[in-house]
Amino acid sequence: GTAIHPESYMLARSILTELGAAESDLSDRTKLPALAQKTAHTSPQALAEKLHAGIPTVTDILKSIARPGRDPREDLPAPLMRQNIVKLSDLAVGTIMRGTVRNITDFGAFIDIGLKQAGLLHISEMSRRRVKHPLDVLSVGDTLDVMVISLDEERGRIGLSLKRMEKEKKNA
Repeated sequence: GTAIHPESYMLARSILTELGAAESDLSDRTKLPALAQKTAHTSPQALAEKLHAGIPTVTDILKSIARPGRDPREDLPAPLMRQNIVKLSDLAVGTIMRGTVRNITDFGAFIDIGLKQAGLLHISEMSRRRVKHPLDVLSVGDTLDVMVISLDEERGRIGLSLKRMEKEKKNA
């Protein structure tokens, strides 16, 4: 299990071949340290050129090969914990929170604001301008200030907005 997208499997196999490794090495704990060492000493630029692939894709695949089965979100900075806001009932609509983007979907981004449950920043609340896809505006790991716009304690849901923050800044 790696974080490699199915579209990149062929490229990943080619990279493994270039590293002198086999696909089975990814699930062999004894071979992982040597494989991680090889990826560390491999130039993503040179490999991308040789295999006619994009440098970011090759870099991501090398990272996945070096650490198979790892959730890339584990490497993100921990959210900033607020001592005074620890549970959903402590929140109020209109509260401005600092959060970290944990996951991005087609419909929005899940923002860790330091509570047990992440808040949803829906695509329609990202900007006053039309956003085609959340990835056009945000990246996993981004830290941003968001406004709480809805709370559903029963279902444990928190609605967040970025575009309403733009309005706040304008009026300030």
